[in-house]
Amino acid sequence: MIASTVWTKDMLFEGRSGSGHTFTFDGAPAHTGGPSPMEVVLTALCGCTSVDVVSILHKKREPLTRLTVSATAEQASEPPRVFTRIKLLYHIEGAVSKKAAEDAVALSKNKYCSVSKMLEETAEIEFVIEYSGGPNNSPNAESEPGA
Repeated sequence: MIASTVWTKDMLFEGRSGSGHTFTFDGAPAHTGGPSPMEVVLTALCGCTSVDVVSILHKKREPLTRLTVSATAEQASEPPRVFTRIKLLYHIEGAVSKKAAEDAVALSKNKYCSVSKMLEETAEIEFVIEYSGGPNNSPNAESEPGA
């Protein structure tokens, strides 16, 4: 895997992935020209675990209709400002069984999500599942995988 950045002006940088995609990083405090590098890392965590969970639920033939993974994070107060605590919230829609959802999130957490595995070296990561719209789930029920 390869990636690069090129400084374009001020605190703006063009990132390029090995697959040819480009995006803008903004290192200025307001981040008006694009996300900060740490925001991209947090978004990558959401993306990585989302890919895992959708793939696993599809393989289990679960009727997932929508998945939203959101994250909130705390950072160290002094440089390097690594993440110290992250809460991932999985909002699962469809008639997905609670067990299948919990198993999928647990597999992502414990085996497949490389971004999560890297970040857990410095951050405590909490995984919370929220359900809506399924006969096997009560609306707004929450659980943690493996609990």
